[in-house]
Amino acid sequence: MVGDSADAGEEVVRLGNLKLAHFGAVSYIKEIAPRCGIRVEERVFAKGLDVMQAIIAGELDVGGTASEAAIAGRAAGVPVVVVAGFARGGARLVRRQDQAIRGVRDLKGKKVGVTRGSIQEVLLMAELQKANLSWAPGPGKDVQVVYLAYPDLNQALMGGHVDAMMQSEPQSSQAINKGFGVEVVKPYDTPIGEPVRTLVMTESFYKNRRPVAEKFMRCFVQATSAFIGDRQLAEHYVRHTVFKGQISAEDFRDAIENSPYSYDITPQHIQVTTDVMARTGVGRMVRPPLAKDWVRTDLLDAAKAGLNIR
Repeated sequence: MVGDSADAGEEVVRLGNLKLAHFGAVSYIKEIAPRCGIRVEERVFAKGLDVMQAIIAGELDVGGTASEAAIAGRAAGVPVVVVAGFARGGARLVRRQDQAIRGVRDLKGKKVGVTRGSIQEVLLMAELQKANLSWAPGPGKDVQVVYLAYPDLNQALMGGHVDAMMQSEPQSSQAINKGFGVEVVKPYDTPIGEPVRTLVMTESFYKNRRPVAEKFMRCFVQATSAFIGDRQLAEHYVRHTVFKGQISAEDFRDAIENSPYSYDITPQHIQVTTDVMARTGVGRMVRPPLAKDWVRTDLLDAAKAGLNIR
């Protein structure tokens, strides 16, 4: 069976991940995996929903994604469980320099860019709903939403194709540091609060390859602890290994200030996020999943206890 064992006798774990600053510790797992007695094969995807599709196809054991992709996936029948939370925050509403947008209500009559199927989309819709603004991909509503990939959002803002964007990190920090974007708000004043990025495992991996899942979780906690405790290590790895020198030290530091690495997740947070998604229509879920049925933190709790991490 593919993924069961490596040539050298190490167990192989197939990991799906995204190329974002706050996903760096998840990427770093593969560097220290041999110490954990496993080998991690990482594949990088454009967005979280693509990670879910690869899980459906049987190509991954573990995935790093934002909570909305995991929730939408579970609602669609993807057999995953949430096992940890690896970063908080990671979103900003950023306007063009020439736009007088001081708050969410000022988005009326504007074009706002966002990546479809991202936690930024959920936060944007929650903010618009809170401000009693309507939205649609075309004209006719208070706000016209323009769906673009993370890298394309910055280009659209810089080129004047959108008036503002709800963007991830490090791209939002880059827009601000390069001078073509201005922060309007960090969108953490909705019921979701700071969104938590989710580490998910397939149910099969979680249940049937338990010893390997335990090793992987210990490796996750060690990688995250290393990034939290050694900012220089985290910065060097993300800037030079993940982004190949495409982001500056200032971009990285500003990004992680807005999206710090973490470990924890709660069923309550996933449930609130699910409820907001259902209310705003993001993910188009026919039957939203109940968080208590698929959030499993026992592996995380055991790994943190074993490594004396609170």
